[in-house]
Amino acid sequence: MDLRSLAALLQIPPGATPVEVNWAEVESWLGLELPSDYKQLVTAYGPLDIGEFIWVQTPCIQVGEAIREYDYATWLRETRRQILLNTPESGQSEPPVVHPDRGGLLAWGETRGGHYLLWDTGASTDPDQWPIVLFDRPEARGGRDPWRRYDMSALEFLAQAVRHGLPLSRDGRDSGPLPARARRSVWLVAPQPWTPPPVTEVTPERRAALRVGTGLDALRLLVPPPVQPYLGGGSWGDVFEELGVELPAEYIELMQTYGAGSWRGWLRTFIPLRRTFAIQVASVLDGYRELRENHPDVFLLPVWPEPGGFLPFADSIEGDYLGWLTEGEADGWPLIVNARHSEQEIPLPNGLVDTLLEWTRGRAAYAGLPQLHLGDDLIDYAIFDPATPEWPA
Repeated sequence: MDLRSLAALLQIPPGATPVEVNWAEVESWLGLELPSDYKQLVTAYGPLDIGEFIWVQTPCIQVGEAIREYDYATWLRETRRQILLNTPESGQSEPPVVHPDRGGLLAWGETRGGHYLLWDTGASTDPDQWPIVLFDRPEARGGRDPWRRYDMSALEFLAQAVRHGLPLSRDGRDSGPLPARARRSVWLVAPQPWTPPPVTEVTPERRAALRVGTGLDALRLLVPPPVQPYLGGGSWGDVFEELGVELPAEYIELMQTYGAGSWRGWLRTFIPLRRTFAIQVASVLDGYRELRENHPDVFLLPVWPEPGGFLPFADSIEGDYLGWLTEGEADGWPLIVNARHSEQEIPLPNGLVDTLLEWTRGRAAYAGLPQLHLGDDLIDYAIFDPATPEWPA
């Protein structure tokens, strides 16, 4: 199966817009050469949704209104985590070898059915000979064998899925044949070229900060702050005047150290010194008031400027909000999460810095601040992506 034949089979329009990929940089960052047919497909068409079932993932990013909606490095890391997390459920005693471990499985796609598509990079020194391995996450969670092997290339695999379907389980359950069409993924409508992230040195001191140390000093060691934090260009006095209240000193010190940005690819702090900060806070609270009016048994919090009212300053990729209950003096305000998919919980036990520190160490998880990295090296998730002037409000 060559690219021209697959494009004809899938009715890919000749004017489909690719996303520029620097393959030398990608392969250097991975430490591997990639199969030539995959590179040809991605170079020609970028990320694709095949037959409304298979997503071909590619080196690119997409930045939305909050944080990075898709990032190739983050997707690879999350895929690895999901495989390692779910494998024990299937009864498999030994964890699989997954990239970046030498000879490990390397993801290149996924499906709407909860499957991950990977190459077995340890099967051959020639990447064009790597077989496809499928990990069936629902099967793993059901305690069954989640692994399927297909001795074919990526293009052959996609053609097989469209022409004949794919055997996905040992009981004979198939997927397909899939509709013979391809398009850009609807949730990846504006992908941009991807630059491999810099390799952050893992010093002994930084790794030790996973276990010991307290406060901002320990957080700085564990999660190195940016050289130039971005806060938005205004003044704290203006923010306090617009909000009608001063904010906790711990929050101000954290912002001056890191600026606004995304913690672990999950939690985004609002940009505090933009003129839009107070407007953003007011918009969140207006929405909460409406929900509380309609569902008073579910949405229980008072909101600022009500006494003890909730005052948000960060949100998650799932639409959760982190903020304070404005009880008493600002430096004593308790933190609380308004979690989108859970019942309202009590305030968090720690302040902002210690919450970030313990959450990043994997010692704490709350509704809206879930444990994201079981089964992986915690240091890989000790990351902060700083905001820039281009970030939307």
